[in-house]
Amino acid sequence: MLRILCLALCSLLSGARADPGALLRLGMDVMNQVQSAMDESHILEKMAAEAGKKQPGMKPIKGITNLKVKDVQLPVITLNFVPGVGIFQCVATGMTITGKSFMGGNMEIIVVLNITATNRLLQDEETGLPTFKSEGCEVILVNVKTNLPSNMLPKVVNKFLDSTLHKVLPGLMCPAIDAVLVYVNRKWANLSDPMPVGQMGTVKYVLASTPATTASYIQVDFSPVVQQQKGKAIKLADAGAALQFPGGYAEGSSQLLVSAALLTAELALLRKSFNADIRETMIGELPPQTTVTLAGFIPAVAKAYPKSKPLVTQIRINKPPKLTMNPGKSLLHLHGTLKMSAAQQQGKGLASIFVLEAHFNLKVQYSVRENRLQMATTLDRLLSLARKSSSIGQFNEKELTGFITDYLQEAYIPVVNDALQVGLPLPDFLAMNYNLAQLDIVENALLLDLKLD
Repeated sequence: MLRILCLALCSLLSGARADPGALLRLGMDVMNQVQSAMDESHILEKMAAEAGKKQPGMKPIKGITNLKVKDVQLPVITLNFVPGVGIFQCVATGMTITGKSFMGGNMEIIVVLNITATNRLLQDEETGLPTFKSEGCEVILVNVKTNLPSNMLPKVVNKFLDSTLHKVLPGLMCPAIDAVLVYVNRKWANLSDPMPVGQMGTVKYVLASTPATTASYIQVDFSPVVQQQKGKAIKLADAGAALQFPGGYAEGSSQLLVSAALLTAELALLRKSFNADIRETMIGELPPQTTVTLAGFIPAVAKAYPKSKPLVTQIRINKPPKLTMNPGKSLLHLHGTLKMSAAQQQGKGLASIFVLEAHFNLKVQYSVRENRLQMATTLDRLLSLARKSSSIGQFNEKELTGFITDYLQEAYIPVVNDALQVGLPLPDFLAMNYNLAQLDIVENALLLDLKLD
């Protein structure tokens, strides 16, 4: 009974574990783009221009005609995270309201005010994208000055101003908050679009759940879909532990955490690009790639090919590539076959000498170019060689370890690096510039510390 209970509990815990993929933590540094959104959209100026126009269904304001709004001050926006909700927003600004007063003269009301609203963060049911929705907009008067005659009764003036401003300002300013959020929400629009990985497939960053808000940041969990160009989606491997942000980063900063499982799935799209047919005789610092050179390691080659023949090497990766990550180090594991053949006279094709099964690791360095993750590799080490077939009889393949190691580094690694130049897509959100990010290899993931400048 105890064993059954344990199995059931383990099953529940396993099901609750986060999918491997990617995590995005948005601190206040990124979310302060709401300020730039209001500046870029010029929404307050547009609202001010609309204020003097007669709107359908809008009742005239008693005591003032020809109402206009001018001299809108540059807004100062303060944001605070509201755990479990989204962002509390306060916009401090000012403006001048003009018109004909009930006394017949020109009137000016200079207003300093705060607009407050809660921007609830939701997941759009149709698109699946994050979206902000404004709630509870209020306009709070900070200071009011007017050119109405000082000999008027203060109570009359205050009552008139209070009535006028409470009719004008909410209808003028609260739509500005909504309009800015529409502008911000548009910057999420491309997030879940499929992005190409060369010509072999696509990656789509799909939200795993509604983004969560804490007192310090917003967290977005992704369950990316890696899709072959002609075929099924590639399932991400179980990472064995939930993806988690490491500590040590400044409060309010923003990071993207990309799992090794996701990068491995993306590299699986490129597996055929890692295959190579190498025919060059002179390659880098290597000795000439001929049967004479090979005979120095395997004497039987000289007997089979008394005259020197050019070598042709065919490398086929026959298992999906696998990426492993430990703090400060990332390795790309490749399993495949290495076939060496002698080139015959024109029209006679290739004569196979041997086929080896090989397992080798490549060290990976990461960078970002044009908002795509770039990888560059160097040979770490050749882990194993095993003879699969041979036309020259038995030989000790370990004698070839040095020769094959040098060959992989000089001749094959450039093929891999060339294939990797397509770059791997990163989530497209809020016009983020990843080129400024600082990269760090952590346990089972790559961390991008996002920078705005």
